[in-house]
Amino acid sequence: MKRNTKKEGGFLKQIHYLVVEGCIGVGKTSFCNILSQKLNAKLVLENVEDNPFISSFYKDKERFAFQAQIYFLLSRYRQQAEIAQKDLFYDLVVSDYVFAKDRIFAGLNLNDNELALYDRVADALEPAVPKPDYIIYLQATTERLLSNIRQRGRKYETPISQDYLNTLNEAYNHFFINYSDVPVLIVDASDIDFVHRSDDLDEILRELDRGGKGTRFIKPLPRKES
Repeated sequence: MKRNTKKEGGFLKQIHYLVVEGCIGVGKTSFCNILSQKLNAKLVLENVEDNPFISSFYKDKERFAFQAQIYFLLSRYRQQAEIAQKDLFYDLVVSDYVFAKDRIFAGLNLNDNELALYDRVADALEPAVPKPDYIIYLQATTERLLSNIRQRGRKYETPISQDYLNTLNEAYNHFFINYSDVPVLIVDASDIDFVHRSDDLDEILRELDRGGKGTRFIKPLPRKES
């Protein structure tokens, strides 16, 4: 399949690599699945459960943070390298993470010496990673995130505390509100349901299709089921 080079029409037709981001529990993977089907896009999902250190990390962050983080860094790099070599031949690629966000977790969980070593490895890898054309950042309250995490019931996420999740959520918000490498559409997802209400997804896509540079915000209005 050849790359889409059309420039006429809405801004969405000009996007080739679209990333959906958000804190743990916001629903970005579900959003990506729905989005890729609607847009007939190549879907790239990170498999967090493949990390052999993830369960140990949530039980003992200080002991297993570095192992878990390096594994994530190298795994994400390999997957992004495949996008650069192969998946960019698709008209549209949709992914549920951006490589640069790896530093959010590194900054929160690693000590100074570990972070210095991590930075050396990340700095060597990052130039080879493709940048997305656009990022949709799904934002939600910590209470909504925690509710979603408890509802989906993944065993390795059971030890996640509200304090840790709140710190992580604040770090995500700070990172993406200030992210300037590519345009970002920040969506308040606390009161919407894009899984069961197609109108919520359509509203986000209409806003994305308007185009624009920098960071923009949208708060879809909650709708009641008829």
